[in-house]
Amino acid sequence: QQEPISHLRLKATPEVLSNAWESYNQALDASPLLVKSVTAGAILGAADFTGQKLEAAQKNDGEAQLDLARVGRFAIFGLVLQAPWNHFYYQILDGALPPTVDPFTATTGIKVAIDQFVQAPIFTVLIFLFLGTLEGKSIDDVKKQLDNDYKDTMLANWKLWVPATAINLGFCPPPLRVLFLNCVFFFWSIFLSLKLNSSEDATEDS
Repeated sequence: QQEPISHLRLKATPEVLSNAWESYNQALDASPLLVKSVTAGAILGAADFTGQKLEAAQKNDGEAQLDLARVGRFAIFGLVLQAPWNHFYYQILDGALPPTVDPFTATTGIKVAIDQFVQAPIFTVLIFLFLGTLEGKSIDDVKKQLDNDYKDTMLANWKLWVPATAINLGFCPPPLRVLFLNCVFFFWSIFLSLKLNSSEDATEDS
């Protein structure tokens, strides 16, 4: 059984931040899946919001309207799929290969390899399918998008997520792994938001 993490405090931060961190950890101890899911929904919604602002800046379109439905899709993705998937996935992974005190072990290396070369390719397909379904796309449309973007997305994934996963599995306490993943996923979701929607724009123009 995992030890409670509510005792972890950020000593160097102002008291208000330290109290907020302690409250977050207490909530995480009490309702881990719910807290991870709500956190993921907020972070991924904010990521798409940021992605849309960057997209407008790239096009020099200061009058671009915020697509709230798109923000909502990414928030729902974090709430319903991303956080629950990783919550249970890490439980299974740690059950099969328990964490080691030393981060630089063969166990950590094996877990990173499983994560990135077994789990990540499957989960990336689910991302395309989930977001495409929320957007009202047909299975054929999702397949087309996978044909166009899957390879480039996975190559970009490995550049970011291989080192990020090594840090996560080697150094983060198990209860905080999904939070670390969500923070990295903020930047990854911006990439996905720009990638998936630029692909749609290209399809509409052709």
